[in-house]
Amino acid sequence: MSDALLRRRPEDFLWATGIEDTFVPQTRPGHRALDEYQLMGHYEHWREDLALARELGVGTIRWGIPWYRVEPLEGEFDWRWTDAVIPYMVEELGLNPIIDLMHYGCPFWLRREFASAQYPEAVAGYVGAFATRYRGLVRWYTPLNEPIVTALFCGKRGVWPPYLRGDTGYTRILLQVIRGIERTCETLRAVDPACTLVHVDASGLSRTAREDLAAVAAEEQDRSFLPWDLLAGRVSPDHPLFPWLIRSGASPDELADIAAAGIPLDLMGLNFYPQWSTTQLYIDRRGRLAYRPVEQDGSGFVALIEAYYRRYGTPIIVTETSARGPEEVRARWLEASVAAIRELRSRGVPVVGYTWFPLFTMVDWRYRFGRGPVEEYRLELGLYTLGAGPRWSPTPLVEQFRSYVADPESAVGSLATPEAG
Repeated sequence: MSDALLRRRPEDFLWATGIEDTFVPQTRPGHRALDEYQLMGHYEHWREDLALARELGVGTIRWGIPWYRVEPLEGEFDWRWTDAVIPYMVEELGLNPIIDLMHYGCPFWLRREFASAQYPEAVAGYVGAFATRYRGLVRWYTPLNEPIVTALFCGKRGVWPPYLRGDTGYTRILLQVIRGIERTCETLRAVDPACTLVHVDASGLSRTAREDLAAVAAEEQDRSFLPWDLLAGRVSPDHPLFPWLIRSGASPDELADIAAAGIPLDLMGLNFYPQWSTTQLYIDRRGRLAYRPVEQDGSGFVALIEAYYRRYGTPIIVTETSARGPEEVRARWLEASVAAIRELRSRGVPVVGYTWFPLFTMVDWRYRFGRGPVEEYRLELGLYTLGAGPRWSPTPLVEQFRSYVADPESAVGSLATPEAG
């Protein structure tokens, strides 16, 4: 474990924010294109938007690349927009970007998207071209944001392309995504051996309303670890989900290949939202297994981070957190979540960074399936809100967040000697 990544001193703690960057450009009847940059005007107002991060005093920002726009035709790249934005971000604003290379969307020319046999090599080709062009400006990367959500929306629920369904669809997309991450990491290391890879996934806790559902809740928890286990080469025939993977269409040879290509994890990025990240299993009135969100105050946050660290022994950065609701609800979660980080660091759990995400208003993903104007789908999770006059109006959370950045000793304290993982 690199001491540089442990960031023991409070002043070395990595404070960050990010701009919501979901890209699902493909459409079908009843579905609209979902490009957060387009819907929120970021393609036109990027200077003003990025300046908000600098005003917060943070040194780091999560920011994504719209693959479908920078590689509109296979092997043909258009860097005009990123050539303007990235040097401004790094050289003018002094921000260190953690580049989201894949935030869901594939280009139009990649038929069957994540399900395409071409996907791992296609994404590696794009990544190699990007990393080569911006080597020296960009050093931190997220190979793919949220494998779990990608597999869920694209493979199990069939609401995003390639619209697969069920456990077989979920497994197919998940394994393809993992292969793509492996090829992405190999490509990045070849271009810049010193780059830092921040692997990010949606984290969650599974609770149960009944003692007789405890084993089911435990299996659900194992599924939340599955992408990490696959990446780390831990899925062998004795893995608790190995039988389920085989029954869901994975071949033993494919799983063996993925395990053999397992990669070390530089940084583990956990995304956690108090209203959505903890679920309770129960039996509904029809006698069927059902799920509902619980602990909407985020009370399981500390236990969740500890569980991931105990399992993997890898430094952790909170790569997304915020709360839905009025400003006072968000302010309470900002205070509680930063206090949780301080508690964890005092116990030697190496949480090295914190990201309030998103920085400003985003568009709810329900827009893709809706009919109303975009204004009806604005989702206020951020520190700034879209104003009627000036583009952005600060909420009281801006000063609250700045106070933590300005006094990291009080906010998160020093990292104690890390405990054994």
